Amino acid sequence: MSVFRSSRFARLEPYVPGEQPRERKYVKLNTNESPYPPSPAVTEAARAAAEGANLYCDPTALKLRQAAAAVYGVDPACVLPVNGSDEILNFAVMAFCDGRISMACPEISYGFYPVLADLHGIRLRQVPLRGDLTVDYRDYLSRNCTVFIANPNAPTGTVLGLSEIREIAASNPKNVVVIDEAYVDFGAESAIQLTKEFNNLLVTRTFSKSHSLAGARLGFGIGDAGLIADLTAIKDSTNPYNVNAMTQAAGIAAFGDNGYYMDNCRRVAETRDRAAEALKALGFSVTDSKANFLFVRHPDIAGGALYERLRERGILVRHFAVPAIEDYNRVTVGSPEQMETLIGAVREILAPNGRE
Repeated sequence: MSVFRSSRFARLEPYVPGEQPRERKYVKLNTNESPYPPSPAVTEAARAAAEGANLYCDPTALKLRQAAAAVYGVDPACVLPVNGSDEILNFAVMAFCDGRISMACPEISYGFYPVLADLHGIRLRQVPLRGDLTVDYRDYLSRNCTVFIANPNAPTGTVLGLSEIREIAASNPKNVVVIDEAYVDFGAESAIQLTKEFNNLLVTRTFSKSHSLAGARLGFGIGDAGLIADLTAIKDSTNPYNVNAMTQAAGIAAFGDNGYYMDNCRRVAETRDRAAEALKALGFSVTDSKANFLFVRHPDIAGGALYERLRERGILVRHFAVPAIEDYNRVTVGSPEQMETLIGAVREILAPNGRE
């Protein structure tokens, strides 16, 4: 840290992304990327847009908003495209939290929420999960603060139902409820239609997982037009051209090929369920994940040790050195072949001469 950093940020602990290896080729199951490439139409649209990269992109992303609105069944005024869903989460903290309005989120959830609270000096209440690592929706009723819930939750993959989300939104009429749907397309039910019922409900989405565009950085906020206007004011005050021309073009094309991506999500879900059964047969406990990852632990090997043994074999998974979940690893669902490689490596590690 330099001597020039503001004292406000002297103790800030940044979010640590999953490892992006450079020194060797790994079976990469640690950052929840799609194992399937973008559709050819998306690649071509981004390539064509790059030819005009000397000009600024549309700061309103009008065509992209219209494409999103058509797929999500909302008005274009109810959609804000952003540079990855992390950006809309940041905008939401800036717009809907302050010294008076605090935040609440699950204690075990997406690690970016507490980072944002620290960044903006917002008081945060992290609510423990239940013993089975699920979110109890009743913990968020009448919270009287801005609520952030990932659904499916990360890293556990468990879900809340729409009736539970409806109760949370209804019980917090004076505060915004943010439902982070980064993984919803792999088996959960979206709350987007509830945004027509509740003007305090903001749904966030990303194309990093379900639409094979992690490297393009595209996300969305969907909610009441008033909420979106608030968030747009923040966007225009920080980075008006936040979604570049190539990503806008890729996003429009991806919405046009939405069936391709939903088919891929179904393939991932099928692979996930097969892998979960194979791991259970090897003695693992596995949460009921509806995301594109599994959250697993084994009674005979520590989570950190398993992570290291897999890494030695060229397989990356995600381990969180957090006491409540240090025995677990989060495993991205890759291609069927990648998951077979993982299962084979785990079987070797758990063999009598391979255990720690």
